[in-house]
Amino acid sequence: MENRRKPAPPAATLDINCDCKEYIIDYLERAFPTRQMQVFKDDTGTPRSLPMVDEHGHPVYNPEAEAARADLIERLCAMPPIMSALDALLEHFGHDNVAEVTGRTKRLVTTSDGRQKLESRSARTSQAEAAAFMAGKKRNLIFSDAGGTGRSYHASLDAINQEQRVHLLLEPGWRADRAIQGLGRTHRTHQATPPLFRPVTTDCKGELRFTSTIARRLDSLGALTRGQRQTGGQGLFDPADNLESEYACAALLSWFDLLAAGKLSSTTLDDFQHRTGLELCDKDGVLKDEMPPIQRWLNRILALPIALQNSIFDEFLALIETRVSAARDAGRLDVGVETIMVDKATLIDDVVLRTDTLTGATSHLLTIEIARRRNPVSLERILRIADGDGSAGFMVNRKSGKVALRTRARALMEEKEGTPIPRVEMMRPTRNEYMRESDLHESAWEELDRETFSSIWSVEVEAARENIDSETIRLATGLLLPIWSALPSDHLAVNRIVDGEGRSWLGRLVFDDHVPRLFTKLGVRRSESLPADAAVRAVTAGRSIDVTYPFPFTIKRSMVNGSPRIELAGCPHDRLPWLKFMGCFTEVIQYRTRIFVPLAAAQEILEKVLVQEV
Repeated sequence: MENRRKPAPPAATLDINCDCKEYIIDYLERAFPTRQMQVFKDDTGTPRSLPMVDEHGHPVYNPEAEAARADLIERLCAMPPIMSALDALLEHFGHDNVAEVTGRTKRLVTTSDGRQKLESRSARTSQAEAAAFMAGKKRNLIFSDAGGTGRSYHASLDAINQEQRVHLLLEPGWRADRAIQGLGRTHRTHQATPPLFRPVTTDCKGELRFTSTIARRLDSLGALTRGQRQTGGQGLFDPADNLESEYACAALLSWFDLLAAGKLSSTTLDDFQHRTGLELCDKDGVLKDEMPPIQRWLNRILALPIALQNSIFDEFLALIETRVSAARDAGRLDVGVETIMVDKATLIDDVVLRTDTLTGATSHLLTIEIARRRNPVSLERILRIADGDGSAGFMVNRKSGKVALRTRARALMEEKEGTPIPRVEMMRPTRNEYMRESDLHESAWEELDRETFSSIWSVEVEAARENIDSETIRLATGLLLPIWSALPSDHLAVNRIVDGEGRSWLGRLVFDDHVPRLFTKLGVRRSESLPADAAVRAVTAGRSIDVTYPFPFTIKRSMVNGSPRIELAGCPHDRLPWLKFMGCFTEVIQYRTRIFVPLAAAQEILEKVLVQEV
């Protein structure tokens, strides 16, 4: 008997183009200007334009504009497909190596033979993918807002995969609470190691507009929910990243002034107003008193060509960095609560500064001895940074023999003339330093080859790991608002000290040279002698110390002929022989006798001066 069944037709080959260009094409079809415009003058003689229509009332279109739109669409459609970030990551690492926890129910997979296959996904699929990541079967995880609720992806001590998570923040979105939800998926309690958070941006500076918005909203959310701004952002963003802060607003006004004065290299006043549509000057050509708000300025910048965007943002960010650096150096930079992690903390002394008469709440000055190990940057990491930065250079200090990696840092800007001030960042094993390029050329730093740099860096890292830093700090804690004005005004940071046992103290740091003054202001009857080494450190850092014993005078840092000196100001003239006997020396400068302490023996001399009876 003949089998009359016909063979099944071959399965149709999928040819689906998951391209994001369709949104661009639809936008061009709708928004590309093709209407013919006609120019007329109003009653005041001002030229204006309106869309042209024919004698029947039908709109008139410009053939050249329509041809330009068609040509642009044709060229865009001929370009290779632009994949979404999710699909691009899956194709790059391979679907078998990436755990996807998202809300989509279908995805297009390209097999090894180049064919496309449509996969269906469900809630169980996401659960299996998350379990595979936590078990170490898949080393990469991509999760979205829909896949981040109610799940944990941290290096849990109960999971097989306890490797440190490197959390790349690709699309934080606009809602701060959702961003915190996403960040909290990989940073939780009972974890082997904390994660590394890395926000991802492109080299288009205009994209900083979106990063700035989420940074500001994270800070605002932290202030509303926990009373401290840093809690929201987890310290993820620098104050210079917030393009809507008070520093940014002041920098924008300076940018407008430099633009009007013609001192910017990125653009001119007329060109900027023409491109952005912002009217910055009045009819007399003078800058208006009320300038556009920074949000509007940022939005208009996004419409400019990328090269022009980058040039404008370089100048604007330099002005912000100038203000932030000045505030940080002066101790006035408000960065919220800074956490100081230590290995061991021992409470040595507790002085009650004030007791509230109504509530009985107390204010305290704690003396805490802390010990902490340094966490130096490994050689492997510093070499990866050097290989990924074209401006990096290996440096060695010919005086100290220490090494550093030099990289280009965000420049500052001279606000009156708009002159950029190039800076470099010197990355050391345990700290980073910023220097102006002009200062670097005049310093003891010089270039070094990679092999010698690696050997010296390894030695410094091992020495830093074996060293335990111990110091004694003073922390004003408890009810601080009534005594806030008595605390030092040159260091406004609020710190939290957390030791290895989980104990913590929250308050404001008080330096040794401020303690006698604090006791005097609050009427605390307790004599507090200032150690000589603390006095030297305070004066070297630029702070002045008022001393009442053995007689009233001020210890301060002074510059004489370009060299720093420690000066004793306000000493009685009849005590000059005694001070010179103790090791001080005098100089007559502008008909005034000034008393200085030799830097080499400053601690030894101040110990004798501060404790001796006169």
